Amino acid sequence: MTVLVSGVLVLVLAMGVRQSFGVFLTPITMDLETGRQAFGLAIAIQNLLWGVAQPFTGAIADRFGAAWVLAAGAVLYAAGLVLTTVSSGPLHLDLTLGVLIGLALSGCTYVTVLGALGRIVPPERRSTAFGLCTAAGSFGMFAVVPGAQWLLDSFDWQNALLILALSMSVLLGLSLGMRPADRALARSAGGKQHQTLGAAVREAGRHDGYWLLNAGFFVCGFHVAFVATHLPSYLADNRMDPAVSAWALAMIGLFNIFGSYLFGALGLRFRQKYLLSVLYLARAGVIGLFLVLPLTPFTAIAFGSGIGFLWLGTVPLTSGLVARVFGVQYLSMLYGFVFMFHQIGAFLGAWGGGWAYDALGSYDLIWLASIALALFAALVHLPIRDAPVARLAEAGT
Repeated sequence: MTVLVSGVLVLVLAMGVRQSFGVFLTPITMDLETGRQAFGLAIAIQNLLWGVAQPFTGAIADRFGAAWVLAAGAVLYAAGLVLTTVSSGPLHLDLTLGVLIGLALSGCTYVTVLGALGRIVPPERRSTAFGLCTAAGSFGMFAVVPGAQWLLDSFDWQNALLILALSMSVLLGLSLGMRPADRALARSAGGKQHQTLGAAVREAGRHDGYWLLNAGFFVCGFHVAFVATHLPSYLADNRMDPAVSAWALAMIGLFNIFGSYLFGALGLRFRQKYLLSVLYLARAGVIGLFLVLPLTPFTAIAFGSGIGFLWLGTVPLTSGLVARVFGVQYLSMLYGFVFMFHQIGAFLGAWGGGWAYDALGSYDLIWLASIALALFAALVHLPIRDAPVARLAEAGT
């Protein structure tokens, strides 16, 4: 219970702050006199490094425990936010908002928390527990994004980021709550090792379903990074009040609380690969409706609610599939590789949105690409072989 509660609170704060960056796009780009592509590139670098570093931080957490990884991530997070306030141009944004915070997120978000949780939660409860933690990250979006908007309305963007940096100190205390999972890891390390790290990588690399999961999660990353980064500016371009943008993002967080938990619970009753296909197909429908309906404050907030319900329900299903097929000994690392592809997609979603606006004058191309990618993801999950690998089946796990 300690690990679950600590993990939930870590994700509320870490993901809540992360999802608030979209409301900083306009004030930062206006103050620094840079285009949206420059801000989008910094967020894209953040997402890319978050993903590229994830298998390595996951392997460290699998080997030495989650507590130290979370603590290091908290320190880097605070440093990145503080140094962003003294940025003077695009390069500084790339190094602070991009590199430092990207590395920080690899240590204090889903992969580390779910890996620790997977070691102490029984298999029959794992999908629900993963869904609960994913929902926590979304509650952070609901709770923190309006707070970040309030900070921007009350202070300048530099002081708003400094206040958010101060909140990262809470993560240091919460990292201590991972110790029960780390003790379970130490006990398992003292016994017989059933598989080496290299063997785990080779086993996953030979499994075609693992690569299809990577492809699907790439699409998820593209969607969430594009929407979280550029939806506020898209709405502002269409003369929506900033409060509408903040509430649209907040509705994403609120409804994802329900969606993530529901998809996690459904993952115990239905095959997770089919649920993933349904989820991506529904995303295509929600985005399509948003584009064809007249844009009003109601439809903007309704879109946030609809896409929010489908936002990160992919996380408990995808991580649950990795655990089901390959086991939990190297869950943080193997899910970390899948998450890396998620963040490659996020890089293209965040940067591509900025590129499309600066080059073409609108986001239309990226919205259409989002629909096409959702249909692609709905198809690629269908042929995944989701039975446990022979090694686990022979062991009866």
